[in-house]
Amino acid sequence: VLDDAVATQDTVTQIISAVRRVIREVPRGEETAAQWCRAHDYSDPGKPRIAWDDEQARAALVDALVTDAVNLLGHLPEQELGERAANAVGLLALVAGQDVEPAEDSDGRDGRWRIAKRTVADRTVSTVDADARHIHKNRTRHQDGFKGHASFEPESGLFTAVALTSGYGPGNHEAAVAAGLLADEEEGQELTVLGDSAYGTGDLRAHLQADGHTLVIKPPPLRQAIPGGFTIDDFLINTTSGTATCPAGHTANLGQAKADGARTAQFKRLCTDCPLRGRCTTSKTGRTLNIHPQHELLTAARHQAATDPVWQDEYRRWRPPVERAIAWLVAKGNRRVPYRGVIANNLWLHHRAAALNLRRLITLGLTRTNGNWHLTLATA
Repeated sequence: VLDDAVATQDTVTQIISAVRRVIREVPRGEETAAQWCRAHDYSDPGKPRIAWDDEQARAALVDALVTDAVNLLGHLPEQELGERAANAVGLLALVAGQDVEPAEDSDGRDGRWRIAKRTVADRTVSTVDADARHIHKNRTRHQDGFKGHASFEPESGLFTAVALTSGYGPGNHEAAVAAGLLADEEEGQELTVLGDSAYGTGDLRAHLQADGHTLVIKPPPLRQAIPGGFTIDDFLINTTSGTATCPAGHTANLGQAKADGARTAQFKRLCTDCPLRGRCTTSKTGRTLNIHPQHELLTAARHQAATDPVWQDEYRRWRPPVERAIAWLVAKGNRRVPYRGVIANNLWLHHRAAALNLRRLITLGLTRTNGNWHLTLATA
């Protein structure tokens, strides 16, 4: 995860900044704001003067700012907008609604708002860089910025492809981008592909195996419904016969496949008097087992990672050089991107990887003679 180049903004700052942009960019926006916006003096560069430690005062301010934004958007004159003006209007509509919900005793039609008790998916964190996103690296580590992706050849120490994407959405997931990073490899060439658990999805495994590659990808850890309890690997799943058998020997049928191919097994009454229930589920209605579309593939991967010493040695051997390459990429302050937006920072990341590759090639013996580059392997 790469940190963005701008400061994260709170809800109040985002709405005020977005209103100012509409006033600045949209024809007759200033006149409309003067008539309909009352919560704040938007020509004042500072924050509203309220008691910020007063929860009721903050709530009243948010309510008033959202009302201003709605009024401004609703009363702008109908007109064709240029790109900058259209972006300003769209950004205001986004930030005015992403962090709020109707007030507690409101039906949503009386124009009263409060800060929402949940964080909306794909939340914009700054009006200065609308492409930056709040990213959960894991359950405890959160950052605002972008996702950087790289493929690296550990024997030569060279980056073979990089990409920078937004931090949210299935299309920007590590496993979704990984296939594209390998797309320019020579067709028909069989590779050994190493990756951590972020790349251990069933879809990517199926894609890479279909291309004939050898996978040294760490499978994601299984989550236990109860600490120390059973996981799906403790169940006997037979997708051919459509059954699932639990550790206590009870068998339930698998339901029809959903749109994504997943299936479920509901044990329900079979759990009522089961002596192992305390290690299996806390649900009053019994255990429900979700079966992944690539269940066999993922189960085999977990078994291989846990029991195959050759796989384990391969992973331990090549993981450190890959981690070292990522450290090169973000060294000397380059964990923080220098620009705003995905496009500019994606170009920057490509240039940085190219510079690191050039440095590595020089170390390997790259020289220039009479205008031509030659790679003469350095000797000890």
